[in-house]
Amino acid sequence: MDQLRQSLLDAPIIEKGEYEYFVHPISDGVPMLEPELLREIVIRLIRKADLENVDKIVTPAAMGIHISTALSLMTDIPLVVIRKRQYGLDGEVPLFQETGYSESEMYINDVEAGDRVLVLDDVLSTGGTMKAILDALTNEVGAEVVDVVAVIKKAGDNELDDTDYNVKTLINVTVEDGEVVIVDAQGDE
Repeated sequence: MDQLRQSLLDAPIIEKGEYEYFVHPISDGVPMLEPELLREIVIRLIRKADLENVDKIVTPAAMGIHISTALSLMTDIPLVVIRKRQYGLDGEVPLFQETGYSESEMYINDVEAGDRVLVLDDVLSTGGTMKAILDALTNEVGAEVVDVVAVIKKAGDNELDDTDYNVKTLINVTVEDGEVVIVDAQGDE
């Protein structure tokens, strides 16, 4: 069960401005995502996440979709994708998200007040996207966030540090001198 660790150690690094970015099948869709890696991740998610009273899995588009779909199939918990496109449907809630390298609006549909949700994402880096999603779900929608999990955490300061939000992770890494370094192979609880 160390395919995630090894795949991160093997990940190529690119620079976006001054931001060192690892390219990984879970976060970018390249290199190719092997089924064994996705299966390992879903098994670890099932063991780590509090799924007992979850009504819906909520994930941002696009790179959380494959992980959340696999988890939904294994747990029979319905999946809601937070989209980057506005549809204008009843109950649609907009949110503004900012990451280390971009900013945009996203839209929540199909989550209602009182829904108990698991928020799942591929990578927690700057925390901008996750904070915007959690704020919108709790403050705008009125959903109950049962648990929050990111597969990979890029270690360092993020926007969730000074909040009450707790994000579990499967593995924590940093990028040093153009290489991925494993900071915590077990992630955050």
